[in-house]
Amino acid sequence: MIGAERGDSARKVAKLLADIEWAEAAGLDSAWIPQVPNDFDALTAVALMATRTSRIELGTAVVPLQAQHPIALARQALSVHAAAGGRLALGVGPSHHWIIRDMLGLPYERPAAFTRDYLDVLAAAFGGPGPVDVENDTFTVHNPLDLAPVAPLSVLVAALGPVMLALAGERADGTVLWMADERACAEHVVPRITKAADNAGRPAPRIVAGIPVCLCAASQVDAARERANRILGEAEVSPNYQRLLEYGDARDVGDICAAAMKTPSWRACAASPTPE
Repeated sequence: MIGAERGDSARKVAKLLADIEWAEAAGLDSAWIPQVPNDFDALTAVALMATRTSRIELGTAVVPLQAQHPIALARQALSVHAAAGGRLALGVGPSHHWIIRDMLGLPYERPAAFTRDYLDVLAAAFGGPGPVDVENDTFTVHNPLDLAPVAPLSVLVAALGPVMLALAGERADGTVLWMADERACAEHVVPRITKAADNAGRPAPRIVAGIPVCLCAASQVDAARERANRILGEAEVSPNYQRLLEYGDARDVGDICAAAMKTPSWRACAASPTPE
């Protein structure tokens, strides 16, 4: 995952582009960028990264839905997808109450129902070109849209709880996770989303599991765990993340970092050269 970089905007753009150039040269299949409240717009960042790459899949993890009308998001996503040569994977989700309600001042009632209605509009828009005609409990849309995907546009829905996992399986191509360890994925996420996809007659869902990884010397493990817990502490204050931790073996973010480094794939990554 391409993370946020502290510092002035010009330096952050340079670091973003250097990271994605390294990721493609290293042979990675995909790169994902979060949309956090105090940093770059994720889809705009994907458009920039597309100018420096030709092969790697570029994903958002994730774009909060409440902040813009679905037609606006659909138009932006289709534009970026075309600019990237069909390499966009659009990760979306209803975010968290402390972002949508407390920071943006927007309502956060019934996020699953809101997401379902939003996906109705996205599905119609991504099936174009042609008019987008959708009427449901949340949206009344009758909008011409003369844009067609240059390739099928994959949509993944952030899901942590049973209701959202069922929705992701029924209506999307998969899910984007954060802070789900191996046990949480195996016993909670995979059975629910797979069953929902099967019941809806959809292909096996894709599961993009994002976990924090902290690279450090052996003598710095305790300090690294403390830093991870401090920086990523929202996993322990957000109800959604609290429930996800309960499904797994991890007690906190530090446990997830430690567990990740025990797997062969992450040990290989830790041994590889990375950009500064």
